[in-house]
Amino acid sequence: MGTAKARRSGASWRRALGFACHEGYLYALFYMGMNREFSVGSFQVERVELLGALAAMVIAFAAVLVLGRCAPALREVLFERHSIIVYALALVAGAFVPVVMGSLQTDELVFESIMVGVPWALMLLTWARRLARGTTERAAFEVFAGAGIGAAVCLVTFLFPVDEAQWALKLLPLASAALLIVDMRDFDEDAAEARPEAAVSGATAADFSVKVMAGTVCYGMAAGFMEAYNSNPGFISMASFPASLIVFVLFSAGALQLLFARDPKARGGLDGAYRLSLLVMMAGFLFAPSLGGTGVPGEAIVLAGYLGLTCVLASAFLAFSKIVAEDAARIVARGFLALFCGELAGVALANVSNGLVPSGSTPYVIVCFAGLATLFAYLFLFTERDFKSLSEIARTVDYFEEACEAIAVEAGLSKREAEILPFALRGRTSERIAGELFISKSTVDTHLRRIYTKAGVHSRQELIDLGERTAERLSQN
Repeated sequence: MGTAKARRSGASWRRALGFACHEGYLYALFYMGMNREFSVGSFQVERVELLGALAAMVIAFAAVLVLGRCAPALREVLFERHSIIVYALALVAGAFVPVVMGSLQTDELVFESIMVGVPWALMLLTWARRLARGTTERAAFEVFAGAGIGAAVCLVTFLFPVDEAQWALKLLPLASAALLIVDMRDFDEDAAEARPEAAVSGATAADFSVKVMAGTVCYGMAAGFMEAYNSNPGFISMASFPASLIVFVLFSAGALQLLFARDPKARGGLDGAYRLSLLVMMAGFLFAPSLGGTGVPGEAIVLAGYLGLTCVLASAFLAFSKIVAEDAARIVARGFLALFCGELAGVALANVSNGLVPSGSTPYVIVCFAGLATLFAYLFLFTERDFKSLSEIARTVDYFEEACEAIAVEAGLSKREAEILPFALRGRTSERIAGELFISKSTVDTHLRRIYTKAGVHSRQELIDLGERTAERLSQN
């Protein structure tokens, strides 16, 4: 147990760098590539590379959710090591499709979308499972640090263009897969941990999920609209993307400061990062008409805020998976399905708007509707109060898990005893523990007596008191 804990602590930067490669590939492909158009009769559809990939991602997330219900064993194959290698190779091949084929026809466009969207989505879910193995704070650090590093790498290659660096960005999935497989190898040396019990009731979780999904769709729709706002086919996807990267890197640094300030009283938690990302997005919507002629137009600021919001939501979904005791891949798949459905709709709406305006310049009143959708989601759907509540419950779960680890290490519990300990600390009966772990009641009673002896207690209540004292000590530290 002690060795496993040490490995979890040491894996933080490795995971952050692996996730940076995963996110950096996406930034380079969709925002540093070319804005391509596709003719549908007399209508010109812009940002088809983004539309196609988003559609493929949505299908992949939906397929994972369906397989989880109908064929869970088949779904598990999607997260094995050999599958990760296939995803990485497919992503690299997908990045080179435009280079090899040039102008895309329907078949080539579908092929590229599948080669990029499906493996990227499945790789994201695999990363979600790895990130969820630690505490919610550690997962948030790895998400924000990883995304910030990925953005910084893209910014450097953009400001100092070198052909070799541009090619290297297309190979980032290989590095992401390698670091992911190494992390899986280290963790899989330890026995699988018992699934914790849910910290909230099923009704509360369901109600919270509905609100989260509705707000997430609105956020995705607003951001997708701005990604295709006043776009120019044949040119770089977003000419102002360097400005977005700069703002996003600064946001990542600010969010990490909020989350991990040395003074616990100065920490803002995930709700603080959530507030900051929405502030950046709303600033972009507000100043869109006045910043059009500058190097940092409104859409660049909105995109920076959206990238930050994506990190916040990813961290929230990971925390929520721990709270409701469900597979992180399933929760993240559900969340990003909603987010990318909204983004897909937003890009489509922007295309309709651009097609209806002869001048090619979208009226600001339409941009206002996108900003209002964001504000509505923040005030009425996925509110800051909801986020604060989620953060507080997640911290309670973290302290409980850390208390279990601390007691197991200090008392020198065996692997099986460490699995039983969390149930005992929650006051579960021997029959309930036996049913959860698929062992006999007599075996549970034997292990409980050994836990009492090693922990220096004489009853279940004394063990629970020890757990509460340990959790309180950890929260103060």
